[in-house]
Amino acid sequence: MKRRLFCGVLAASMIATSLTGVFASAEENPYAAYEGTTITVAALESAYGSEMWTAVCEAFTAETGIEVELTTDKNLEDVIGPSMQGGEYPDVIHLATGREAALTEQFIKGNMIAEITDVLSMTVPGEDVTVADKIAGGFTDTSLTNPYGDGKTYLAPMFYSPCGLFYNKGLLEEKGWEVPTTWDEMWELGDKALEEGIYLFTYPTTGYFDAFFYALMYCAGGPEFFDKATNYEEGIWDTEEAQTCFDIVTKLASYTNPITPAQANDQDFTQNQQLVLDNKAIFMPNGTWIVGEMAEAPRADGFEWGMTALPAVEEGGDSYSYTWFEQAWIPAGAENQDAAKLFLSFLYSDTACDIFAQSNAIQPVLGIADKLEGDNVMFYSIYDNGAKAAMGNFAAFNAIPGVEIRPIFFDPVNSLVEGTITEDDWIAGIKTANDQMRANLK
Repeated sequence: MKRRLFCGVLAASMIATSLTGVFASAEENPYAAYEGTTITVAALESAYGSEMWTAVCEAFTAETGIEVELTTDKNLEDVIGPSMQGGEYPDVIHLATGREAALTEQFIKGNMIAEITDVLSMTVPGEDVTVADKIAGGFTDTSLTNPYGDGKTYLAPMFYSPCGLFYNKGLLEEKGWEVPTTWDEMWELGDKALEEGIYLFTYPTTGYFDAFFYALMYCAGGPEFFDKATNYEEGIWDTEEAQTCFDIVTKLASYTNPITPAQANDQDFTQNQQLVLDNKAIFMPNGTWIVGEMAEAPRADGFEWGMTALPAVEEGGDSYSYTWFEQAWIPAGAENQDAAKLFLSFLYSDTACDIFAQSNAIQPVLGIADKLEGDNVMFYSIYDNGAKAAMGNFAAFNAIPGVEIRPIFFDPVNSLVEGTITEDDWIAGIKTANDQMRANLK
């Protein structure tokens, strides 16, 4: 009896010792379960460059032991598209909505993106706080991250940028011109500038009208109008607020440097941006990445970057700056989804944020503005100077052959500038598509 009891105690002791070893091992290496795992990450090589992604992936491997096979390219869709058609998906994709190829939108419409709501409650690798503790308010409460309106998160917010109208402060100071605070003042400035051979406006590509038009909708009708319009409410484009938006864009087209449409493509867009640096146009819609993108470009004497929110529709009205941000996501067909979620959580670590910030890619985390310097201080303080933040985009709808947001709403601006379509033509196309989109809402 005593021997049997001793054996039992010994066995229990051995089990306890064994479990203690397991717990100690888990505490020492919380990523032991991922040993031998390699994930594939595909990231867009944008104006921020690709080196930051290499550094972040190396830092992630150093922290977790998980290896990363990284692919970056300026035309990422062309690189990863063929293999995905064959059923081979990267584990993590960094590719925003609003691009010409609309690959991310295709995955949203096809319900082919994995839910990542649980990532928000994950502890950031190397830290003792959760992802939700790090991300600034509002960024996971928008259709850009929660495209189906079901309270669940599918896309992770990345690299945010206050968007607005960028200009040469030196030119305005030299001419004694004030930055317009209303659209009436904008037209007055446009007339003054034309007398000196300077156009009021240009744009890189029509894709840049997404942030512009979203902010304009807020200026014209506030959040209520924006929400109705982006959910394709019946009759919304017949309202006074909608007509205000259409009229402003159409009039702005008449003040646009006429060379703009010919250069408004993914190959030549920097030539339109150069128009501002050469004082051949005053304002252009853009984001804070423009500084790095044009860092090596020639510029007029006395050039200094300036940025303003969209003017108010009328005196005393609200001005808005759209907060544009990119997205990272996990394809539903990805092989290593748990490790991919861990990688997403690491993107909000102080380590990753600091690496990204060195390339002017600013993560939407609390307190990030305190670490900024140079032009970024001005850009990211725009909401401290009276502008309101606009956020969100058009709601997702089931795929409709030949119907996409950009070709319907924004691409016609090229034709407005060229004079090959009328404002009524543009509006008619939007109304027709709006009915189809509403009928196919997800």
